[in-house]
Amino acid sequence: MHHKIFFYPLRFNTFRSIHNYSVSLPNLRKMASSNSAKKKGPGHWSTGLLTSMEDPEMKVDEDDKCVTIKDKYPKAQYHFLVLPKDKISNLKNLNGDNVELLKHIHFKGQEIADKADKHLLFRFGYHAVPSMGQLHLHVISQDFNSPCLKTKKHWNSFTTEYFIDSERIIKQLENKGRIEIDTSSSETLLKKDLQCHICSKKLSTIPALKSHIALHCVSRKKST
Repeated sequence: MHHKIFFYPLRFNTFRSIHNYSVSLPNLRKMASSNSAKKKGPGHWSTGLLTSMEDPEMKVDEDDKCVTIKDKYPKAQYHFLVLPKDKISNLKNLNGDNVELLKHIHFKGQEIADKADKHLLFRFGYHAVPSMGQLHLHVISQDFNSPCLKTKKHWNSFTTEYFIDSERIIKQLENKGRIEIDTSSSETLLKKDLQCHICSKKLSTIPALKSHIALHCVSRKKST
């Protein structure tokens, strides 16, 4: 018994497509790896502070040791970031040699707060787990009056133990020569119920919280 074999002609364009596809397969992993590298490269969002330090529209003050910029998405009426010019990625990279630098950064934070509004209450501190690369001190007014403050995570990142006061960081660095932060409860802190940072009253929504805060006085206490 004879079997007939039929040959179906491949159109040139189809053959070329199949050929190119087969040839490109070994390169897929390289392409994926390259894309992954680009995500964490200089253009990645987490390195945005380094770009902002050079942006005249963002910069509000500068000296030989640090740069002060406006927070791109302020969580209060006044929200600044003070960054060292030395490349220091986060608190864990600090050592005893950086004590004077941190004191200077704190001083610059106080200085910019006074220039912004000498009557308004401010806090100066660092996030336990910062989302952005390059060490930065937050200088934030306690009115929290900003359309950029939208979520529970935003609120809790500045009003719970997730936000560590600058003076506490400086003291630990002076005493231990390094910074030790327990980050095991960080995610839990960010998920806490909304609670007023002044009277501790619990509220159910961000709009309700903002309306409540407006009833409080967030001015600095007058020295006697």
